[in-house]
Amino acid sequence: MNLNDLKIFAAIAQAGSMTTAARQLRVTQPAVSKRLAELEADLGMPLFDRVPRGVRLTPAGQTLLPHAQRILSMADAAEMELQDLGSLGTGRLSIGASTTIGSYLIPQLFGRFHRLYPGVALELEIGNTARIQSAVLDDRLDMGLTEGFVISDALDVEAVAEDDMVVIVAPGHPMLAQPPVRAANLAEHPLLMREPGSGTRDVIEAALAQRGITLSPAMSLGSTEALKNAVAAGLGVAIVSRLTVELELSTGRLAELPVTDLAIRRALHLLQLRGKTPSPAMTAFVQLLHQAPPQSGGYFI
Repeated sequence: MNLNDLKIFAAIAQAGSMTTAARQLRVTQPAVSKRLAELEADLGMPLFDRVPRGVRLTPAGQTLLPHAQRILSMADAAEMELQDLGSLGTGRLSIGASTTIGSYLIPQLFGRFHRLYPGVALELEIGNTARIQSAVLDDRLDMGLTEGFVISDALDVEAVAEDDMVVIVAPGHPMLAQPPVRAANLAEHPLLMREPGSGTRDVIEAALAQRGITLSPAMSLGSTEALKNAVAAGLGVAIVSRLTVELELSTGRLAELPVTDLAIRRALHLLQLRGKTPSPAMTAFVQLLHQAPPQSGGYFI
């Protein structure tokens, strides 16, 4: 028994005639008769009595008909939902992002995506790079966007953007009056950093290590906002994404400290589980990601 058999059976039951059913289905009457005979043979019982003025359901046919109608209705509904999903009329998209991307880039992208596909439900989880990578690997998220280094061969990784890192201090910090400042001079003041597992911290430590500089943070803070507030309070210096401090730099709450031998530009990565078939919503979001215009302090590739 298959959907085509049930469709023919239901059409005959509704029409009361194989000839009429064949015409409605746009097939020949012998083809309809053959398929019905094969279905009855498979079931081991007749579904219709052949009477002079057409056909009439047997008790077996009366039992099968409501089931056939429900199955066909469910098949039609499934097909419509799949078509709607393919056209992005419905669906769900779950994205994980490390702190900078999740706080400063994804909201803009979500706004554009929602305007294009309002029927797709959007979910955003923000965490450090290690947490987002783990969630993508466990297939708890459709995709991830992170600043840090990727450590798993089970992930497909694509660099989709770049971001500038800047050294920030409180206005009036003594180093602002003593240019030029070199990276080694940062060791003379308390260094504030994000927590271990943060992509920002990984990138900064790698950049400093390339210059032979090892700095132990005086404080490790769990969010960029906490980091900025601590710097503004005069507790030390920090290195952060320019995206995260544009407002504070423009209003004078924080100051950028030029460092002559330290220029850090990091890649922002799109992570997807290797071998996973992307949903239409995932494909559309990636396309939007590549079409996004340049951002101040960073840009999409």
